[in-house]
Amino acid sequence: MTGRPVPAAVSPGHGGLDGATARRRYVTVSFLFWLPIGMSIATGVLLFTERGMGLAAIAGFYAVHSLTAAAMELPTGGLSDVIGRRPVLAIAGLLNLTAFTLIGLGAAGWAIALGMGLMGLARALSSGPAEAWYVDTVHAHAGPDADLRTGLARGSSATSAALALGTLLGGGLPWLLGLAPGLGEWLADTTGGLVILLSVPALLGALVEGVFVFYVLSALPEPPRPRTTLRRVMGGVPAAIAAGLRLGARDALIRRILLTASAAGAALAAVELLTPGRAAALMGTAESGALVFAGLACAGFLCSALGSQLAPLVARFTGGSERAVLASLGLVTLGLALLGLTTHTMSPLATTVAVTGYGLVYLGLGAAGPNENDLLHRRVDASGRATALSVQSLSLQLVAAGAGLGAGTLPPGPLPWLLAATAVLAGALLWVRRPAPAPPHHGPSATGGPVAAPVPAGPLHDTAPEEIHPHARPT
Repeated sequence: MTGRPVPAAVSPGHGGLDGATARRRYVTVSFLFWLPIGMSIATGVLLFTERGMGLAAIAGFYAVHSLTAAAMELPTGGLSDVIGRRPVLAIAGLLNLTAFTLIGLGAAGWAIALGMGLMGLARALSSGPAEAWYVDTVHAHAGPDADLRTGLARGSSATSAALALGTLLGGGLPWLLGLAPGLGEWLADTTGGLVILLSVPALLGALVEGVFVFYVLSALPEPPRPRTTLRRVMGGVPAAIAAGLRLGARDALIRRILLTASAAGAALAAVELLTPGRAAALMGTAESGALVFAGLACAGFLCSALGSQLAPLVARFTGGSERAVLASLGLVTLGLALLGLTTHTMSPLATTVAVTGYGLVYLGLGAAGPNENDLLHRRVDASGRATALSVQSLSLQLVAAGAGLGAGTLPPGPLPWLLAATAVLAGALLWVRRPAPAPPHHGPSATGGPVAAPVPAGPLHDTAPEEIHPHARPT
């Protein structure tokens, strides 16, 4: 089609929501989903230790979560494209509700492992449906060339803000409750030891997940999909997975996005693995280092939220989403380099530089994400959108797992940081190429330039030449 659809052509299946309303609901869903997860960050290891678990067992619990999320990433992305965004999100919320209840009350290793596995499955289920619902709704109201960056940026900011607030709540709530004389003993005696102060954040997270499920079911309308059976669902999911796997192979722009996600995974693995040890070494004890790391993690989430909010501005300033990704990844590279160059000294100046580098990493990743996804959503249509997001998430998770294992075997010092910086720099260089002439016109873009036709859900074809530039300079 060659023109922006008029608002009168709103799809009734999306409840007639306009872009602003859809954006608010997407932001709310993002915040509600990630708030309980943030609350579990500060107390997770301490809770398991209090339950009598050793470090090896705790590492196994987190491995169950990561492996489950990675194994189910593509199948669950395909499921969302087959049965709809809302039911998959509701299932993810129910799984998280169950997981947080098991983690908060479970005293046995099997209960904790089951909870972590369910949380990993919920993580895989949630990777894409909310964002896909938002994009589908905006496209139904304003056409396929509507601006997406603002909504994607605010959703990403809401995620980061939820993680930051959740980290503070999860870390501070047990401490605050402990100020009440005898409260901890009363909780343990009343519940037979099932509820202790450290389990309160997980149980509160389960309540928030209940609110999340109710909100998803009541506030995210979508068009009815054809009635299906279990056999059709099982048959449709592999087809969606196959389409997702073909995205990177046949579309050069999506291939760059996936490789960029892999580079981000290497950066996150280095930061999450190496920063806690540096904080403990700086403070002298593991306990005080953990407290410092909690504050630093909160600051990192806030930097990520700020970067996401600035993503549209970065795109306007640099001349498009592609150049914005390049500039953002350059910021990440600089941050990792600063962290690497300050490993051998703990002077006040070096510590300040390292903290600055830490903030730059999250600021750059926050600014890159919405611009990458803006490009991604212009390359795929609604029937394969959640699958494409799952492929992107899988690329990040797999490389993060491998990079984390690699960084753990390297000698301490600047080398792990600089290798991560090199990986991100390589990802940034993918966006340096000069754009080729624009593809055939398919309607005005939100930025004022032509947009390539989206990749259909069926057999994919190479609609992206090696140096495509789907955005003209924004107005």
